[in-house]
Amino acid sequence: MKAKSILLTVFFGAVLMLFSCYTPSPLYGTWADNDGNKITFISDGTFVAKITDSVGNIVNYEGDYTVVDNVVVFSTSDGTVNSEWDIRGAMLYITWTSGGVTKNLTLYHTGK
Repeated sequence: MKAKSILLTVFFGAVLMLFSCYTPSPLYGTWADNDGNKITFISDGTFVAKITDSVGNIVNYEGDYTVVDNVVVFSTSDGTVNSEWDIRGAMLYITWTSGGVTKNLTLYHTGK
């Protein structure tokens, strides 16, 4: 009887460990370039971004994001931005579309 209860405890502990583990998004952290563009992905599903517009002004964005495969959807007070992304080494390649203008960004991982 005691061996059976120990076995059940170990089994349920293993199941609990299996379902409690998750794979964090590789986007977490801060990404920036030398042109003033910067995106910080926070583990609670929010982000903060500074993106230069077509005339060189920095525009601040913040809100929520969701990741599905290689698409990230940014939800801001101005609407949503759907973007493809790719990470190669410590570089994030991402497109940012705002106001009908699309920018192809190459950002470097600068912090976790």
